[in-house]
Amino acid sequence: MRSFSEIETTVKRATKAIGFSWGIAEEMGKNIRLLEMFGLPGLKNVNQYYRIYKISNFEDIKEISKLNSSKNYFCPIISGLNFFDQSSTISEFNELEISNLAFPLLFIPFVSRTSEILGKRIFLKIDNKEFLFNFNQSIYSNYLSGDIVEKPEKISLQFLENKNSFSETEWSEIYKMSENTFVEETEELKQKAAGAGLTDND
Repeated sequence: MRSFSEIETTVKRATKAIGFSWGIAEEMGKNIRLLEMFGLPGLKNVNQYYRIYKISNFEDIKEISKLNSSKNYFCPIISGLNFFDQSSTISEFNELEISNLAFPLLFIPFVSRTSEILGKRIFLKIDNKEFLFNFNQSIYSNYLSGDIVEKPEKISLQFLENKNSFSETEWSEIYKMSENTFVEETEELKQKAAGAGLTDND
């Protein structure tokens, strides 16, 4: 099995070799490493994309809007970078759509990292494939085949509001239980706390 470090380095070099800058190459190395760590076929998809990159007329989404479409397919790398760079602005849309985004799995790491930057979960749907991004810590998905996703019809994306998975009543109950571990503050404890650090010699 190839190590994640080896995957990252090789993808970075391959990205530079087909014409991207070293800065973008660094990003792609990290992105494919991230996909592979989450069990998604990043290397398989990027390998196929790079095979056709120079002979295809991919466009870039320069300014992300609520509805993004083009007659030609969008490049997932440049579009992903712009999505990430414009994250603070596009989160105000709550949801957006992109039609004709080539190889959308290569777009996924940018969405995952955006989830962390914004501190919001993001729900992404690629045709009937669903992905839930949790602050760049995990990705929940119903996509398990490991196939290459080359040219889907449409992807939709929602920024989810943060909310607890429990009620205030449940929180009150568990908090009340936790109070049994609290130590009642006495004058002796106060004195010890006040004197802490007086004999420290570092």
